[in-house]
Amino acid sequence: MIRNAVKKLSNIPGWRTKRKIIVIESDDWGSIRMPSLNVYNTLLKKGIDLGDPKRYNTKDNMASKSDLEGLFDVLLSVKDREGNSSKFTAVSLVANPDFQKIKESQFQNYYFEPFTTTLNRYGYEDSFPIWKKGLDENIFIPEFHGREHLNVMAWMRALQANDKSTMMAFDQGVWGFKNQNKFGVSYQAAFDLEYYSDLKVQTEIIESGLNIFEQIHGYKATFFVPPNGPFNNGLEEIAANNGIKFMSASKIQKEVLGEGKFKKVFHYLGQKNKYNQKYITRNCFFEPSSEGKDWVDSCLKDIDIAFRWKKPAIISSHRVNYIGSLNEENRSHGLRQLGKLLNKIIEKWPDVEFMTSSELGELISK
Repeated sequence: MIRNAVKKLSNIPGWRTKRKIIVIESDDWGSIRMPSLNVYNTLLKKGIDLGDPKRYNTKDNMASKSDLEGLFDVLLSVKDREGNSSKFTAVSLVANPDFQKIKESQFQNYYFEPFTTTLNRYGYEDSFPIWKKGLDENIFIPEFHGREHLNVMAWMRALQANDKSTMMAFDQGVWGFKNQNKFGVSYQAAFDLEYYSDLKVQTEIIESGLNIFEQIHGYKATFFVPPNGPFNNGLEEIAANNGIKFMSASKIQKEVLGEGKFKKVFHYLGQKNKYNQKYITRNCFFEPSSEGKDWVDSCLKDIDIAFRWKKPAIISSHRVNYIGSLNEENRSHGLRQLGKLLNKIIEKWPDVEFMTSSELGELISK
């Protein structure tokens, strides 16, 4: 009851519509995570804290051709009232650390590689053409999650200080573990601020990341979802200057200020910042790779609340739910649950419309 009350209250402010719009935002595409279960078990034996819950490090990886084809089959199987297939806003990273070059520099310099290079290194060279197919069919539309899913400065400082856990993970091609940090900065939180001076580097990361995005995908990103949430809003200016029109933010954002300081900032759907960007806030969640919950039923309830309050249903659903290289049943289960959810949506709301985040942003802007 309390959860439902909070959900209802959080849907009150902001832009409204009588149209029943479904947006699915799926984070993390393009980022490396756990190279293999052998690596996972090696790190576990070394005492590395791989986080709780462990679903990302036991299920998530680069998307293979089979992962994408399975996902696309489900998306193409369900159409809205206009005959448009269901679709993902593929919130993606464009680069990953180049571990070899960093090591060769004796950890004095940071180097990265385009995620397409990472795909080849993982043996997924046949995967990226499927990305392009998804874009052509308007069912898998990449948008910007950052350059890397990595807090570059915090990670490099730890490597330079020869932090034991960070080094052991590095040797296995991993950074995504539950690291210890003076100011509580997670390596996964790319735009958290260990020190205020890191803003300069983060500004360059956003600018170069957006340029790489355009080079890889052939168009400018217009929607930006900062990884893990922590973000200093001063970075919105460089994003706006490089084509970002729509920003994702939590309804109560933790704006980081450096040295462990932060302030809370309130956001609502359609809110405009001083750079004329519109905020898009999520209000539904679908994470079937996380156990102990009927995610189809839970997400349908989230959607129902959104529609009752005349809001689009903006669903958060991470890549991990649809990846099978580490755990094939994880992919099979995620796709079955996604198909079930989409079909129940169409059954319950036959006048539904599928949109991307940027399509919704353009509608709000009008």
